[in-house]
Amino acid sequence: MFGLQEILIICAIVVGAIVIPRLVNPPRPAPKLVQSGKKLSGKGRLAIAASLIFPCVVAAFMRPWRNDPLGYAYIGFGPVILGWLTYWVLQGYRRK
Repeated sequence: MFGLQEILIICAIVVGAIVIPRLVNPPRPAPKLVQSGKKLSGKGRLAIAASLIFPCVVAAFMRPWRNDPLGYAYIGFGPVILGWLTYWVLQGYRRK
């Protein structure tokens, strides 16, 4: 059986192995993350939410898993894709 003195020596060695390297080489502060200059506006958040909700609502009414999955692709995802493509083109004209 180990005595109290041996247990204290092992604890001192473990603590020393953890503490001494930190005293010699202190940890560096974490680098700051660079923020992108553009934040998402309320209209942008609304557009993303509508883009996710619209196909779900159309799927609830059309039930594409029962009858017409291709029609659902046109009616459910078509307007979303067309809307984002229109936005993309308009942003290109505004920047120029």
